[in-house]
Amino acid sequence: MTASADFKAPAAEQMLLRGLLRGFLRLFFRGLVRPPMPVPAQRRILRALTTITLTPRGVTRSADTLAGRPCEWHRPPASSGSVLLYLHGGAFMIGGPDTHRGICASLAKRAVLEVCALDYRLAPEHPYPAARDDVVAAYQALLDAGYRPEQIAIGGDSAGGNLSLVGCLRIIELGLPAPAALVCFSPVTDFTGEQMHEPLAGDPLLHPSWIEQAAQLYCPADLPRNDPGMSPLFADLSQLPPTLIQVGEDELLLNDSLRLAERAKAAGINLRLERYPGLWHVFQAHVGMLRAADYAIARVAAFLRERGV
Repeated sequence: MTASADFKAPAAEQMLLRGLLRGFLRLFFRGLVRPPMPVPAQRRILRALTTITLTPRGVTRSADTLAGRPCEWHRPPASSGSVLLYLHGGAFMIGGPDTHRGICASLAKRAVLEVCALDYRLAPEHPYPAARDDVVAAYQALLDAGYRPEQIAIGGDSAGGNLSLVGCLRIIELGLPAPAALVCFSPVTDFTGEQMHEPLAGDPLLHPSWIEQAAQLYCPADLPRNDPGMSPLFADLSQLPPTLIQVGEDELLLNDSLRLAERAKAAGINLRLERYPGLWHVFQAHVGMLRAADYAIARVAAFLRERGV
């Protein structure tokens, strides 16, 4: 893929730390979170790996429900009155609000808004379209609670980036007002898997067999994998709100972001693509440790401010 970027991160720094993180992820995530490891065990591993997560001071966290689903709210000392509906990653099979507290709390503090992390239903117990429907229901519940569309952004990483896109497309299809903005970290956009990137340095996080396992368990057998309800790359993108995509260049799913950006810009939407050389899938999870992650989160906050969220 040769898609350009609206922004490309500065030269790499903290090379020793990056090397240590690469080795840790390759050993304890990529090496374990994949077949033949059963999904329940994958869930336990991710929770163990994220038990100690750096979160900024001053952000309060509380458990709640939204549209009948559990959620966690992250609130900064002062808030703009806006909200980011955050959708965690985990290949549609693992993860939850508790595994993504670092990202959510950092976004709340940097963007000075409330972040609601939704515990949407997971495969294989609940394949498509359960998670997408949970996103739509949660958005409707925020509207019913008094948030105006221009006060709501939807964002997420990996699977959550996919759900941000397809959830928003479904919201528009249903005739609801669109949110003010979308934020996607390395979103899954094409379940066919036909144009996977092969970084020279290797992807320290994602194993191809895990991606295929996710597709098999999440996608209904009677639905083609290029169905636009699941794979937004093949959807009509012309009505999407302003969108920010951040992606690392050393990840299997790089082309999912590049190809979506090309199609979205061809459709005339306001999309900003940011590429981060030498970084991997959802490197933003290392916020508070990796300066590049801090920098990326700060750019998300600036993007949301520009949108008035």
